[in-house]
Amino acid sequence: MFSLRRLFRKLSRAGKDERFLELLEGVEVLIAKFLSLVMIVITLLAVYDLCLFLAQTLFYELLYEPQGITKNSLFEAFGLLLNVLIALEILANIAVYLKEHAVQYELVVITSLIAVARKIIIFDLEKKQAIDLIALSVAVLALSTSYFLIRYTNQNSKGHE
Repeated sequence: MFSLRRLFRKLSRAGKDERFLELLEGVEVLIAKFLSLVMIVITLLAVYDLCLFLAQTLFYELLYEPQGITKNSLFEAFGLLLNVLIALEILANIAVYLKEHAVQYELVVITSLIAVARKIIIFDLEKKQAIDLIALSVAVLALSTSYFLIRYTNQNSKGHE
C-alpha cells in the first residue's frame, strides 16, 4: 500500500510529459519483471507436470502394459513437452521486452505457431469435427503468412540501413 501512495504522488508531480513517460516506463518494467517471475513458476510447473507424467504413465505402460506405450500417452507427452516450449518462448518474449523495451513480433508469431502446432499434435480426430481442423489450418496459414511478412520486412529494413 505504501508504494501505491508513492506512485500516486509521483503521478501527481509528473507535470512534464518526459517525467510522466519515465514513470510509465518504470511501471511497464515492473510489470514485465513480475510477469517474468510468474512465467518462471509456470514453466517449472509445466516441467514438473511433464516429469510426473513420464514417471507415472509412460514408464508404467512401458513396464506393465503388454502393448507398451499407447498412442494417446505419446500424444499427451508431446503436448506436455510443447507446453514447456511455449512457456519458455513466452519467457523469452518477456526477456526481450525487458532488454529492448519493444515487442518482438517475430517471436510472438513463432510462439503462436508452436501453440497451434501443439493443438494439431494433440488433435483427436475421433472427438473433434472437421471444422475444428479447418480452423487450425486457417490459423497456421495466417500465422505462417504473418511470419513471412515480418521476416521479409525485417530483412528489407536491415538492408536499407
